[in-house]
Amino acid sequence: MEHGFIKVAAATPKIKLADCAYNAQQIIALMEQAAAQQVKVICFPELCITGYTCGDLFLHPTLLQGAEDGLRSILEATEELDLIAAIGLPVQCNNKLYNCAAVLCHGELLGLVPKSFIPNYGEFYEQRWFTSGRELPYTLMSYAGQDEVELSTNLVFRWRENPLLTIGVEICEDLWVSDTPSTRLCAGGATILLNPSASDDTVCKADWRRTLLKCTSARLACAYVYANPGWGESTGDAVFGGHDVIAENGAILSEQIFTTGLLVSEVDIQCLSYERQRMSTYPASGEVYSVYFDLEPVETKLTRSFPANPFIPAVEADHRCSDILALSAQGLAQRLEHTHAAKAVIGLSGGLDSTLALLVIDRAFALLGRDTKDILAVTMPCFGTTDRTKNNACLLAETLGATLMEVDIGPSVNLHFADIGHDPDIHDVTYENAQARERTQVLMDLANQHNGLVIGTGDLSELALGWCTYNGDHMSMYAVNASIPKTLMRYLVGFVAEKTDNPTLTHVLKDILDTPVSPELLPAVEGKIAQKTEDLVGPYELHDFFLFYMLRWGFGPKKIYRLALYALGDSFSPEVIRDTLKKFYHRFFTQQFKRSCMPDGPKVGTVGLSPRGDWRMPSDLCATLWLEEVDAL
Repeated sequence: MEHGFIKVAAATPKIKLADCAYNAQQIIALMEQAAAQQVKVICFPELCITGYTCGDLFLHPTLLQGAEDGLRSILEATEELDLIAAIGLPVQCNNKLYNCAAVLCHGELLGLVPKSFIPNYGEFYEQRWFTSGRELPYTLMSYAGQDEVELSTNLVFRWRENPLLTIGVEICEDLWVSDTPSTRLCAGGATILLNPSASDDTVCKADWRRTLLKCTSARLACAYVYANPGWGESTGDAVFGGHDVIAENGAILSEQIFTTGLLVSEVDIQCLSYERQRMSTYPASGEVYSVYFDLEPVETKLTRSFPANPFIPAVEADHRCSDILALSAQGLAQRLEHTHAAKAVIGLSGGLDSTLALLVIDRAFALLGRDTKDILAVTMPCFGTTDRTKNNACLLAETLGATLMEVDIGPSVNLHFADIGHDPDIHDVTYENAQARERTQVLMDLANQHNGLVIGTGDLSELALGWCTYNGDHMSMYAVNASIPKTLMRYLVGFVAEKTDNPTLTHVLKDILDTPVSPELLPAVEGKIAQKTEDLVGPYELHDFFLFYMLRWGFGPKKIYRLALYALGDSFSPEVIRDTLKKFYHRFFTQQFKRSCMPDGPKVGTVGLSPRGDWRMPSDLCATLWLEEVDAL
């Protein structure tokens, strides 16, 4: 359970209706299989000890006693298993019958949770037998050979070792109503919800169920384990397809349908806790009764997937790319219109960042119905500029119909070196940054001259690492790439290259994508780029991975390192991942002063570094704790 990962399972046993002893053995077998896979939390279907479709037999003492005896045998047989389970069965109390989930751990019956909402429509007619648990007061009863068993809809089950693992239970229909018990249970601290369900399958119902589970887990920032019956239920009026689902915070982690057995995945309660802390509107308390249980702490082996490139769209990629470009363009269009800017001024290097910025400007001008001749694209060659990047910059500007202007900044920079007494043969940070600042001065002055706005080209990855020159490329009048990381930027440019019907644009964009990322501030070697950014700071694929999990989910270095090994271990060695992680934290903490005064720019995703919206941090904050954790890896 290190780093908050808990292995959970939804289980669909193959049952025989009303054969409680047989069904109990099937449940025991699945619990043993789950324990062997280090599952710690497991959910079985509604009324699975008897079967859901027993009809009027639910009123018969023989079946009710069989269910109790079946639970007793499960408790005895699983005493040594290190997991907590929710299992559905009918329970009689005070001359009323309740549709309950028995929650048990290490042979102890922790509690009985009755169903709150009893459906009586369509193919469901449960009110013929069962009573709602909503009006039932907190009750202690003897059941399945154990005394003082708690019976209530308000029970939450907490792990003594770590209260972040807190479990709530609601049953089938409880999920489908407007006033779900899960809202109260999560307010009381439940991070994992279990739903023993008996939802029959009809055409398209599985899609609706997925949507409901994604929305519920997102709304409550919880994990949701949903177990349905399958083989063995009566098909007289309905078919039960065994649709089991494990969801987490708006995403389906795993599912199975038309089968029996275990569905296993890992949920991240640390991640869920962070999300709730981040959401200031999340309720802090709920009216619940706490029941405590004990489990053995183990390191959870991961089987769920974590994307190697978390910023890149995994589904509906074309739609997401179009949305990102549209958001960026609309933000820029609004700023251009509001400031009455006659032109958009951009420094065009032939590299990835300025290419995407120009593509966004082009779309903003289309929104405004303006002529792209009012885009002033300025190429400013200097000591490190190569023919390849310069030619690509010129071709790109011409293809999009922008006005191209060339300003050779070499003489100005050399004059500046003479003014400050710097030897131009010393290729240090002064040598590099003087070029970046000269370019920014040219752009700013041209914007003044033409009543325009300087459009920034720097991206989220560079801001995170501080890989920009303060008051150089760090500064602009509107930064369209400010919330777009390098990996996503590459993907977006590739998207435009594939979707455009202009073969020249496709050609130049693909060549830009093939060009190494470089500021081109050091003299070229035999006409080729001498300064490759990723050779200096490390692979952007790793930096973007670190950035996403640090900012979006608040993960620490150990957990990020573990996930990087898991998701990117085939591409990078542990040494490279660790060394790059150390560079990431060092640069992220020391370069905050650049982010504290960054220009406006549109937010297009869930991660941003704007000091006005997404990330507030003192520029003097120490990275000691984080770096020590990296050093200990």
